Amino acid sequence: MAPQSPHDPFGNFSDRLGGGRWRPSVDVLETEKAVIVRFELAGVRIADLEVTVDAGTLRVSGMRRAAPHDGVQRLHQMEIAFGPFERSLRFEVSFVRDEVSAHLEDGVLTVTLPKQGPRRLAVER
Repeated sequence: MAPQSPHDPFGNFSDRLGGGRWRPSVDVLETEKAVIVRFELAGVRIADLEVTVDAGTLRVSGMRRAAPHDGVQRLHQMEIAFGPFERSLRFEVSFVRDEVSAHLEDGVLTVTLPKQGPRRLAVER
């Protein structure tokens, strides 16, 4: 690791402080009646989140804001991404669009997509 300048407390991490795009982790589960998608979104506020379902595509986008760095003299490690994000998943199964629900709790967004029929799920990435 390169030596840190006393004038730059963020050292090698200053490029990460720009808030570039990141991709949240996703779990996709299926029950007989629904597809359940969980997004890991720790630190994302509900006001900074958008969930849309259109023609078999679930799209989740938003922003995780950087934690304040007031008074930081030196940054030793930085792994938590922030800035804008987006994930889109396309499903080859019909959903009851008016019954889709989304719930954010404890940093996990759970989107429930009720299936129209008993078909099994096929996920396109």
